[in-house]
Amino acid sequence: MTAWPDRLAVRSWTPADAQAVAHWRYSGRWSVYDRRDGNHVKGADVTEAACYRAVVAADDGTLVGFYCVGGEALVPGVESDDDVVDLGVGMAPAFVGAGRGNAFLQAVLDDVGQELPTKPIRALIQSWNVRSLSLARRLGFVEMGTHQCVQDGNEIDYTIVVRPVRG
Repeated sequence: MTAWPDRLAVRSWTPADAQAVAHWRYSGRWSVYDRRDGNHVKGADVTEAACYRAVVAADDGTLVGFYCVGGEALVPGVESDDDVVDLGVGMAPAFVGAGRGNAFLQAVLDDVGQELPTKPIRALIQSWNVRSLSLARRLGFVEMGTHQCVQDGNEIDYTIVVRPVRG
């Protein structure tokens, strides 16, 4: 599927979803989001699957992205905080940069809000990713600081954003 669906839905994560995401390949600077987990596909085992949710086309269930919460959403050097929901997201490469982020992230935020309505949401966005930072601001996230770490041998700069509880 290359056409964006009319409606999105969020459902439980499956091992097939994990396998599909493991084969996604992004171009340019976005290739940092390629899953390079070798034989271990994140979210494929039962203990990790509970942290992941699939974002799909509501009409046919085609996977368009995913999100994860908790420890799976953290980057090296960032500690878990019981007062926030740590959130990580990924959209299928075919849709990245095509103006679909708002609908995608809103579907994610709606689902997280149903599950954990009383906690702020924290995310870390690579600081060079101005499109994602702009989207986060439009959807109510506030920049709270920066974080640097080494991943895959590269020093990475992140911007920490938090979305306060909506009342």
